[in-house]
Amino acid sequence: MPALSPAELEARLRLHCLPELGPRRFRRLLDAFGSASAALSAPAAAWRSLGLPDGCAEPRRSALIRERAAQALAWLEQPGQHLLLWGQPDYPALLGELHDAPPLLFVAGDPTILERPQLAMVGSRRASRPGLDTAHAFARSLAGGGFVITSGLALGIDGAAHQGALDGNGKTVAVLGTGLRRLYPQRHVSLATRIIEGGGALVSELPLDCPPQASNFPRRNRIISGLSLGVLVVEASPSSGSLITAKLAAEQGREVYAIPGSIHHPGARGCHQLIRDGAILVESIEHILEALRGWQSVPPAPAADPVDEHPLLLHLRAAPQNSESLARACGLSMGETLALLTELELDGRIVCEAGRWVPRAG
Repeated sequence: MPALSPAELEARLRLHCLPELGPRRFRRLLDAFGSASAALSAPAAAWRSLGLPDGCAEPRRSALIRERAAQALAWLEQPGQHLLLWGQPDYPALLGELHDAPPLLFVAGDPTILERPQLAMVGSRRASRPGLDTAHAFARSLAGGGFVITSGLALGIDGAAHQGALDGNGKTVAVLGTGLRRLYPQRHVSLATRIIEGGGALVSELPLDCPPQASNFPRRNRIISGLSLGVLVVEASPSSGSLITAKLAAEQGREVYAIPGSIHHPGARGCHQLIRDGAILVESIEHILEALRGWQSVPPAPAADPVDEHPLLLHLRAAPQNSESLARACGLSMGETLALLTELELDGRIVCEAGRWVPRAG
């Protein structure tokens, strides 16, 4: 797919700034008119014929919308700041499969990290000390083994997971419920900086200056789960937003894991509910790895040298590839492909370099 022209990029940013225009309506416009530029030029009646309210169409040519798009373009000129657009090659393939995938993602840090196998870790903002320690320990071990740890930068379990990944010399991704110029909570601004410095990324679908709004955090959760192979809930009450993330993960076909706790601890009840509903009970990272191996659907062909006969390695030895192209070449889903890549990376047989997978020598 060819790169977007500067005019089309600016047009998509203008669409993104419109009120009442969510991911599904955004995609409806692109499907109907072929481009954001054509959608902006179409008469309001054409928008109404697609079921879009006047509140979407009326401000599209306003000075305010143009100014916000210009501010986003200026932000992109700064080092380490990127925009990933749905339908383009660098958009995270696993996330792109969602019916409500974000039309665009603002990314601060390394955008190629979003193509690596990710495991989401979420839980209570008011977690107990044992819960925080558990989140930190699991994230450290999993990140040290090659997973990217993805969470929401919130207080409590989220922060412990991000910090654990960093302490394990691994990578971590923070998906925000605010714009990237309005980091929240303030207590985690320094953590956000360390995430970027550690080779990770901050991600948001929201306009750069969007402040904290309660309605945006559940919306953010679908991105956390959508980027990941699975979601691990460490500690959560039955009313926790983490259960929303777990529900979304299950609907998206992702694996859901939960760590049990004492029946006398309120923060364990949400995890126990998830386990009753079918989540995998987790006591060690081996339980997660065992579950991911269940994704495999392509058995290696029998041969004297099984390393060379692994179906993904055969393709990678021919040429380095990103996750999406590898999935197409092997005829696998993105979930199956990323699970296989995770095993190969944990075995030390491949490595991700600049967003492409390459086999390790030896």
